[in-house]
Amino acid sequence: MESARKVIALLVGSVFLGIGLNLFLIPHGLMEGGALGISLIVHYVTGTKVGLTFLIISIPIFMLTYFLYRPFFYNGIHGMLISALIIDVFAPIKESGIAIQLGPVVSSATGGILIGIGTGIMLRRGISIGGTDLLAQLIAKGLRTNSGLIIMLFDIIIVTVGSLSVPTVSLVLSLITVCSVGLTISFIVSWNTKVVQSKEVINRL
Repeated sequence: MESARKVIALLVGSVFLGIGLNLFLIPHGLMEGGALGISLIVHYVTGTKVGLTFLIISIPIFMLTYFLYRPFFYNGIHGMLISALIIDVFAPIKESGIAIQLGPVVSSATGGILIGIGTGIMLRRGISIGGTDLLAQLIAKGLRTNSGLIIMLFDIIIVTVGSLSVPTVSLVLSLITVCSVGLTISFIVSWNTKVVQSKEVINRL
C-alpha cells in the first residue's frame, strides 16, 4: 500500500512540476532555483529540453550521493527520472498562451505554487527529485548546518546568474517564483503536523 502511495505521489507531483514550469514559467522566461533553474537557463540560451538538461545535471550529483550517503540516492533517483520525463512530456502546453493572458506577475506566483505543490507532495512521501537540493543536503550534512539555508543560498545564486546571463529573465519575478515554491513546500510538508498539534491542543481543553 505504501509503495502504491509513493508511486501516485511521484506521478501527481511530477505532473504539477511539468504544468508549473511549462504552462507558467517558460512562456515568460521566468526562473526557478536549484537544478531546475540551471536547466531553465540552458533552455533559454540553447533551446535544449528542460527535463533532459535536468537529468544530465542531476546524474553526477546522484552518483556522488551513492558513494557518500546512499539514503539520499535511494530517496531521489526515481523522483529525478520520472519528473525529468514528465517535464518534457508536458512541454507542448507552453504554447497554450494561458500565461500570456494572466501576465508575468500572476504566472510567476502561480507557477511557483504549482511547483511547490508537486515537490511538497513528493517530499511528504520521502521522495526527492534531487538536483542541487541533493547537493545542498550533502553539504549541510558535512557542515552540520540547516539544509534549508544552503538550498536557499543555491537558489538565490542560480536565479541571480540566470537574470544576468539571460536578458529576458526578470530577477524580481523569478524571486517571486522561488519564494512561492519555498512557502508552498513548507506549508504542505508541515500541514499534517500542524493539524495533529491542533487536535492535541483541543483534546487537552
